[in-house]
Amino acid sequence: MKLSVVIALSSAVLSQAWAPVSNIPFRQASSLNAASIWYSTSTGNTETIAGYVAEAAGLSANDIGDATADEITGADALIVGAPTWHTGADEQRSGTSWDDWLYDTLPNLDLDGKKVAVFGCGDQESYSDYYCDAAGELYDQFVAKGCKVYGFTSTDGYNHADSKAVRDGKFIGLMCDEDNQYDMSEDRAKAWVDQLKSEGFF
Repeated sequence: MKLSVVIALSSAVLSQAWAPVSNIPFRQASSLNAASIWYSTSTGNTETIAGYVAEAAGLSANDIGDATADEITGADALIVGAPTWHTGADEQRSGTSWDDWLYDTLPNLDLDGKKVAVFGCGDQESYSDYYCDAAGELYDQFVAKGCKVYGFTSTDGYNHADSKAVRDGKFIGLMCDEDNQYDMSEDRAKAWVDQLKSEGFF
């Protein structure tokens, strides 16, 4: 009799041990459902900032000129960055791959509701009236596609006269000056990524 009880209990324990677990939530991450960083650069400054952001966020940075439509539409969120080269221009301000991509590729993509964060590079001393204008162009074009922009920042601590990257008294994202404030860029990038995390961007 005792032997029969032991066998019965052992069978019950084993059946529980090997029962499939179906109530644990699980999501397999892939490169197409995470945040991704896209930039283009003329002198290397924007690439440097992209590197700071990538390190702080645990992501890799990619050149927008190499992007496929699936990589852009498949990402949960996009971090995009550009320098300003064509000062005073109404469009195509960056002098990089962004200039064609924004007007030839972006209009054909479905990005409604996509999370976007913008960063830019500029020279606030030599081009004080046009500081980070291309970042404002990124903002305008992605918003026009129905994206929601995160990561607005204060204009305090900068020395510029005007910028097309300002909305309602704030920068539309992270603005960096590798010519005059290079020693502040990495800390600014880290603080911005922390801000994005607190805003639910990631």
